[in-house]
Amino acid sequence: MRVGTVERLRRYPVKSMLGEELRAASVTERGIAGDRAYALLDAATGRVVSAKRPRLWAGVLGFTAATGPGGGVVVTGPDGAVVDEGGLSRRLGREVRLVDEPPQGASVQRSVPEEVLAHGPHADVGFTVDELGCGAPPGTFVDFAPLHLLTTAALAATDGAAPERYRPNVLVRTPDGAPGFVENGWVEGEPAIGPELRPHVVTATPRCAVPTLAHGPGCRVRRRRCARPRGATGWSRRRACPRCPASVCTPGC
Repeated sequence: MRVGTVERLRRYPVKSMLGEELRAASVTERGIAGDRAYALLDAATGRVVSAKRPRLWAGVLGFTAATGPGGGVVVTGPDGAVVDEGGLSRRLGREVRLVDEPPQGASVQRSVPEEVLAHGPHADVGFTVDELGCGAPPGTFVDFAPLHLLTTAALAATDGAAPERYRPNVLVRTPDGAPGFVENGWVEGEPAIGPELRPHVVTATPRCAVPTLAHGPGCRVRRRRCARPRGATGWSRRRACPRCPASVCTPGC
């Protein structure tokens, strides 16, 4: 049964930065080639930087990462100027390093989303410390699974929020009239994307504060709750957010 068509492909070469649009992509068990290939490391704590702790790192979402020659990365600031590690540290107000391999036992800090919504992204709110990439192959910077899917039906159910807020790798355009959060029906399934790619949809994505933050100049702070998909269980039992994470059973292009 056909459930939709791929409308957009995106990758995010540096974790928590804005990414780049793709016309085609190679996908392995690690996700889209070049996706989250790099991350910033907080020199003071040794933790991987994530905008899920917005009091410290919401500003990272103002930078854009693009894949450079030879698989390197080029980072530009909100003003379009290319920045290096030193420039990032100065603009973010904390010393950071750009790394291409997670430290042993890598983890991220995740602010409690409801507290961020109640008190604002710059408030000192409670947070948890989560293991990085527990649903992905070792050595990746993804939070959980290596591929994220989102449908236009889910966006419509969130009052037409911009897809950039949810940072999907694959945006699927569903037919008019498709129920919101149709992704719920994909959990534990393996939707076919093209002739080869077969992702295994793991669960619904847990709610986080990132969709409410500013994502560059065209996507400002959104002080409202994400709609919550029904049926989130397991790892996503903490209130869920549109998108569904997937592992890759059969790689493809």
